[in-house]
Amino acid sequence: MDRELLETFDAAKKAADEAAGDGNSPEAGRCLDALRRLRDIRVNTDILVSTQVGKRLRPLTKHPHSGIQAVAADLFGYWKKVVLEESGKKNGGSENERSSDSSGKVEKVRPVKIEKNSASASMKLEKRDVDVRGQKPNNVKVEKTTSNGSKAQSVKVERVSKEVIRTPDSKRPASVPNGHPKLTSLVKCNDPTRDKIRELLAEAFVSVSRETSDDDRDEVKNILDEVEACDPYRVAVTVESALFERLGPSTGTHRAKYRSIMFNLRAENNTDFRRRVLIGLVAPERLPDIPPDEMASDARKQENMQIKEKALFDCERGAAPKATTDQFKCARCGQRKTTYYQLQTRSADEPMTTFVTCVNCNNHWKFC
Repeated sequence: MDRELLETFDAAKKAADEAAGDGNSPEAGRCLDALRRLRDIRVNTDILVSTQVGKRLRPLTKHPHSGIQAVAADLFGYWKKVVLEESGKKNGGSENERSSDSSGKVEKVRPVKIEKNSASASMKLEKRDVDVRGQKPNNVKVEKTTSNGSKAQSVKVERVSKEVIRTPDSKRPASVPNGHPKLTSLVKCNDPTRDKIRELLAEAFVSVSRETSDDDRDEVKNILDEVEACDPYRVAVTVESALFERLGPSTGTHRAKYRSIMFNLRAENNTDFRRRVLIGLVAPERLPDIPPDEMASDARKQENMQIKEKALFDCERGAAPKATTDQFKCARCGQRKTTYYQLQTRSADEPMTTFVTCVNCNNHWKFC
């Protein structure tokens, strides 16, 4: 079943990618047929977790083709309902076990009556014990009647222990998240310059969710839920406050540093850097001291690495060729494993200068 599910989903994904450019292409119909076949396949939570088709289906819910978008959203909701129903059944089974344990109480009724007859007093004691697997008695009832001539006094003492009865239908109160609620608008500080910076940062961070869903890399799409859980307005305010605290106003002496950070956070081809700041991989307090190479995107970092490797390779290749010989003896370690090369360092009628390096201790010397 897993193989059939994956093959059908791969066919739908391939057709959806080809139909993204042209909405009237026949690939859109093939994608819709494949999505409908996915709806007919019986799935459970284990299959959805092992194949990860739920996460891979999410981008199709934002497809440019309206038909594909609607069918994909319906399929995504159906799979989500399957997962919720299975988790509900598991929780219901555990509650049924607890209710069966509570219903398995052994009730023992031991009426104990003590009657004392005298001319002045009469006492009656009734004791009801409910023995629940070693628990203490929970009901004690005492009645005392005293008669003094023509006057009668009645005292009634009753102690009843409270018992919380859990039913399968009872629900626990929803937990309240510990984090701050999301801001719906930007918090301003009544400084036009600082407010403008906050607006630019908020605009950049708000677009991270869309950029993450449109990214072709699987490792980026897998953190879409984490990105959507972040608060872009709160992060924008925090970043601007950290920059202002460390660097002062943006029109001051650190204006160039402000421009560098803002350029990298708002650049269209540097989505990786602002995503790292949004999800907390780069703390706002580190931004004033962060070097330029860390602000680069992942693609730019890879290009810089390739440039460094190529430059290093060209530097080593452009060096003077070295030859290995045992004609020279190292004065430091006494070994004869050496490499050497010769250069014309003086005038043309002078002999060449020989540069020798010991392979054993890396000692260098030269002679003419």
